Amino acid sequence: DSKMRQALLDCSYIDWSKISPAIFGSMFQSVMNPKERRNLGAHYTSETNILKLIKPLFLDDLWKEFESIKDNKNKLPEFHKKLSTLKFLDPACGCGNFLVITYRELRLLEFEVLKALNKSGQTFLDVSQILWINVDQFSGIEYEEFPARIAEVAMWLIDHQMNMLVSSEFGQYFIRLPLKKSANIVHADALETNWENVVSKNELSYIIGNPPFIGSKIMKQSQRDQIVKEFDNADGSGVLDYVTGWYIKAAKYIQDTKIKVAFVSTNSIVQGEQTSILWGQMLNKYKIKIHFAHRTFKWSNEAKGNAAVYCVIVGFANYDTANKSIFEYEDIRGEAHEVKAKNINPYLVDAKDLLIGTRKKPICNVPEMSYGSMANDGGHLLLNDNEKNQLVVSEPESIKFIRPFLGSFEFINNIKRWCIWLKDVSPNEFSKLKGIINRINEVKKYRLKSPRQATRKLGETPYLFGEIRQPNSDYLIVPGVSSENRKYIPIGYLDSNTISSDLARTIPKASYFLFGVLTSKMHMAWIKSICGRLKSDYRYSSSLVYNNFPWPENPSEKQVKAIETAAQKVLDSRKQFPNSSLADLYDPLTMPPTLIKAHNELDKAVDLAYRPQAFTSEANRMEFLFGLYEKYTADLFTKEKQKKSKSTKGIQ
Repeated sequence: DSKMRQALLDCSYIDWSKISPAIFGSMFQSVMNPKERRNLGAHYTSETNILKLIKPLFLDDLWKEFESIKDNKNKLPEFHKKLSTLKFLDPACGCGNFLVITYRELRLLEFEVLKALNKSGQTFLDVSQILWINVDQFSGIEYEEFPARIAEVAMWLIDHQMNMLVSSEFGQYFIRLPLKKSANIVHADALETNWENVVSKNELSYIIGNPPFIGSKIMKQSQRDQIVKEFDNADGSGVLDYVTGWYIKAAKYIQDTKIKVAFVSTNSIVQGEQTSILWGQMLNKYKIKIHFAHRTFKWSNEAKGNAAVYCVIVGFANYDTANKSIFEYEDIRGEAHEVKAKNINPYLVDAKDLLIGTRKKPICNVPEMSYGSMANDGGHLLLNDNEKNQLVVSEPESIKFIRPFLGSFEFINNIKRWCIWLKDVSPNEFSKLKGIINRINEVKKYRLKSPRQATRKLGETPYLFGEIRQPNSDYLIVPGVSSENRKYIPIGYLDSNTISSDLARTIPKASYFLFGVLTSKMHMAWIKSICGRLKSDYRYSSSLVYNNFPWPENPSEKQVKAIETAAQKVLDSRKQFPNSSLADLYDPLTMPPTLIKAHNELDKAVDLAYRPQAFTSEANRMEFLFGLYEKYTADLFTKEKQKKSKSTKGIQ
């Protein structure tokens, strides 16, 4: 129509010759159907994030090599030849942004090589004879046909731009027409394709890319089946995110080669339960070593519909290297700084290749943590404020059977909720209360309709919660889910009269020392690295986080007292704001100065219980904690071994 025609004319007035073809990725993401984009996990990668990956993977080393030989006219041709033999594969290439930027950077390096050769006295009669790098060194696999074709065209466009640069420098107009070579972009499902059929691993140098962002909970069954198949039906592989398929497929493909791989992916692969499942195979089965990594940073690009995710970049190979680097972010939205590492483990920490799995009991001598109680009632034993008031007005006697009921959300946001609690209550005490009996009857109907036999069995006692784990004393409550924006997970004490839901974790008779350590920077560093996520929120698990946490080793009485005193100050600071919820108090924008000061003092006291030297960063804390974890678990293994050998001796 006329509006579209005018838009096309307006576009034609712009000089497109200097605009990066990578813009196609942004444009394509913007026009995709949001639901389709979510199903495909398709998100365009910005040039900034691409450079974060390709620079440590190969580009920085190539530039260093060039700088060391640029004045040696004998070595320059050899280096130039090396550049022309490098081959790249992006097995989730989308519109080809990774390939486009990588090709551009390689051509810019070639441009400097040619200038150095020219400076050394070598003259070029025909510039076409000295441009050795070409688009056919690049391969890609893309699930959707339209972006695959865009990628092909984008590579020709960036090639043309680079040719114009060379033409300008050497005074010879050069254009590759007719187009005889093209990037090898295959329209296929990367997880169903043999990558050897796309490019032989004997010829390949690097695998790069940004595989799909599809979380385990939103994957289609067909996608889950693909992942389970790639992991050879290994235990736990059904909970893995879609991106893990590219990691394991790359690990298989690069066996017995010098190919290096680097992917941008969601940080779920280096946190929570997925880490030990994915990296257990990567490390043990395929002997993969991590060469460099960017720790968590906020995903951003220039396109509309930006992905609200936190990413990592992991570079790895089938062989080890002494030159390892971790890129740290003081602020996940800021710039990274490079730190040299002896080893990079699956949690992207400079420590041994340890994998943290779930365990039933704590590795240290601390009280056990439990889930709260689960109603399994269809909502009929639970009451909001209005329902509670109506029930009490109609039947005042029911008040003694109603208790405060808190899950993570209610505890943090100071929301009143109630439950009917009839544990250890004689039937004759509530059998004549119609409001309660009606609710109990609805619970019975709900449970008997369940497809689960265990739930139907609970229909025999419909007046009780399905699972009762309520402490008989005051207890510490730890939210099961908490916002990652908070500096600390808000935890606190509740009395035994307040029923905790199964969405929270509880520790009965918890000391101030225990509270102090759990609400410290030290424990938060462990949480950020080890715990799983619900979207981006922390999902606290007793079996993974608490039971594996390395507590201070033999703290002195003075150190314990210092932590208890500082912990009490934190609790006292909260009491100064009785009308504020924990969500208000721990919001980074509204956290009161007195509470900040109390937490700073507590952090210092906890740090000193671990060691006298200050911790300079979160990564520094994790290095120390992993060392302590290794020590504690080695002792556990020794004790278990001794115990086993004694029992065996007795049998003999």
